[in-house]
Amino acid sequence: MLSKSKKLRSIYILYWFLLAYILAALIWWFIALNRQNQQMMQYDLEQLQQTDARYQSKFDQIKTLEKRKTAQYLGEGVTFFLLIMAGAVFVFRAVRRELKISQEQQSFMIAITHELKTPISVAKLNLETMQKRKLDEQQQQRLIQTTLEETNRLNALCNNMLLSSQIEAGGYRIINEETNISELIGKCVHDFKTRYPQQQIEADIEPDIFILGDRLLLQMLANNLIDNAIKYGNKEWPLNIFVAAEKDKIIFRVKDSGKGIAAEERDKIFNKFYRVGNAATKGAKGTGLGLYLVKKVVKQHNANITVTDNHPSGTIFTVTLHASIEKA
Repeated sequence: MLSKSKKLRSIYILYWFLLAYILAALIWWFIALNRQNQQMMQYDLEQLQQTDARYQSKFDQIKTLEKRKTAQYLGEGVTFFLLIMAGAVFVFRAVRRELKISQEQQSFMIAITHELKTPISVAKLNLETMQKRKLDEQQQQRLIQTTLEETNRLNALCNNMLLSSQIEAGGYRIINEETNISELIGKCVHDFKTRYPQQQIEADIEPDIFILGDRLLLQMLANNLIDNAIKYGNKEWPLNIFVAAEKDKIIFRVKDSGKGIAAEERDKIFNKFYRVGNAATKGAKGTGLGLYLVKKVVKQHNANITVTDNHPSGTIFTVTLHASIEKA
């Protein structure tokens, strides 16, 4: 990491050195050309004869030509200067953006390695325990249940990565179908209650709300928001899920009682790979893809998502969807 930091510092030093050299060369050429122009003017003036009847006219022409040349050099110099500065700013921003993406990808690889190893390790340990020891039926069922939960977690993680790649490549085609979003979110809540029995989840879901949308994307939207709330919420306080139809809108709200999200971070959390805090820590959870996909799904369904404070602490994610099908 230290070697990479030194390399980046060297690149920035070289960049600024080259930019300073180009600007210095531009100024030097302007001075040289202007000096040459002055010398040519002096030479032409020396060739004039004061006894010439057109002396004053020729003198004025030489002066006018000298001023025109100076203005020409100045105009060209300013034009080149602006072009160089515009190019320098463009290159600087492009390089900084690429370096930022590279750092985010590195953090993502660290996080994804941790996220992948955990369920694989748990599943492997459970299977090895069942293979080497004679367990009673209750113990076997508990290990099988834990293994299935970790497998589902691994499957969700893979789905997030696959869908993210497909959406970015334009390879995912939305399938709009009549969907009972109340039933869909209710099933997601049930799955999380099964996976996290220690987490209290309170659901207030109005029944039989239908919408035209992509069932897979809507399920992923709900799963990622609930999963995010469980990861960063306070385990001692309940997690609240709310779904209701209001006129021609469908409101899906997830409340947690965690530390909350600072106002300046709320736009950034939907960026790909972005995570609040230090994503490179060993105990970090998540990959920075969940909320990125949530924003993508919201956009695909022409919906809206807002992030607000949950008093006294925590965060509220509110998704507002368009109800295109009347309640049954």
